[in-house]
Amino acid sequence: MEFYNNILETIGNTPMIKLNKVVKDLPCTVLLKNETFNPGHSIKDRMALKMLEDAEKRGDIKPGGTIIECTSGNTGMGLALAATQKGYKCIFTSSDKQSKAKFDMLRALGAEVVVCPTNVEPTDPQSYYSVAERLSKEIPNSYWVNQYDNLSNRQAHYESTGPEIWKQTEGKVTHLVVGVGTGGTISGTGKYLKEQNENIQILGIDTYGSVFKKYHETGEFDENEIYSYITEGIGEDIIPKNVDFSVIDHFEKVTDKDGALAARELACEEGMLLGYSAGSALAGLRQMKDRFSKDDVVILLIHDHGSRYVEKIYNDEWMKNLGWL
Repeated sequence: MEFYNNILETIGNTPMIKLNKVVKDLPCTVLLKNETFNPGHSIKDRMALKMLEDAEKRGDIKPGGTIIECTSGNTGMGLALAATQKGYKCIFTSSDKQSKAKFDMLRALGAEVVVCPTNVEPTDPQSYYSVAERLSKEIPNSYWVNQYDNLSNRQAHYESTGPEIWKQTEGKVTHLVVGVGTGGTISGTGKYLKEQNENIQILGIDTYGSVFKKYHETGEFDENEIYSYITEGIGEDIIPKNVDFSVIDHFEKVTDKDGALAARELACEEGMLLGYSAGSALAGLRQMKDRFSKDDVVILLIHDHGSRYVEKIYNDEWMKNLGWL
C-alpha cells in the first residue's frame, strides 16, 4: 500500500508549472513553483517544521508545551499542523490587517489567535512582535519561534526549496523571483542556487511602505519609508536576521493595487488561485521584463493559496471599495 505516515511527510516536492498567458510579453520561460501543494497550502510549512524540530533537538520546548509565534497566518498554519502531530498547544499573535479567514483556519486547527493593531511601532507593547515575546515569558514550557530571527527558517529553504528548484530545472534556472517578508525563503533558496551557479540572479519583491529596497541599496534604515500598506505577507518595518542581503541582487517594489490585480489575473488566465504576494511577484516580474532574454529560465516562487484572501482581493466589493475594479 502507498501512503504517508502523517500529514507532515507530505511537505515539499511541490510541482513546477509553466506560465503562459500572464507572461506572454516576456521573452523568457517562466516557471511557477506552486507551494500551495504543501499540506498547509503554503511554503511556510517547510520552515515551520524545521524551526520546531530544531527547537526540540535543542530542548527549547518539552512535551505538552506551548508554541508561540507572531505570524501573518501561513507560518502559524505550518506550526499548527505540526502541533497536532506532536501534541503541542499553539498561541499565535497577528495583526488586524490580515484576513479573518486566516484566523478562522488557525482556530480550526486548535490554535488560539491574539489579534494586535497594525499601526504601531514594532517595539510598542501592543505590536504582535511584543505580545508574542511577552507571552513566551509568562507561559511556562513555551517557545517563541520568532521566524524573523530564527535562522532555521532560511536553513529549511537551503536544504529543501533550493535543491528542488535546481533538480527540477536540471540546473537551467537563471533567475529567482520571490516576495520578501521574513527573508528566509529568498535567502536560503538563493544561497543554495548561487552555490551551484554564481551567475543566477536573485530578485526580491518588496512593497511600498517597506524598508527593504532602500536598505539594500543604501544601507540606510529609513523610517520615512515606513507606512501602512495593504499587501499581506511581504515587506517589513524591521530588518529580520533571516534576510541575507548579500544573496539578493535586486529589490523591485510593487503597489498594493498591482499585486491584487495580478493575483486575479493568475486565477482567470492560468487557473491558479494564489495568494496576494503571488500577484505581487508576478507584477514585479513583469516590471523587470527588460532584465530577461529568450534563453532565461525564471522561477517565480510563490507563498500561499488564494483561499486566504476570498474576503479581500477575490471579493469584488472589497476591490471596488478601494477603487481597484
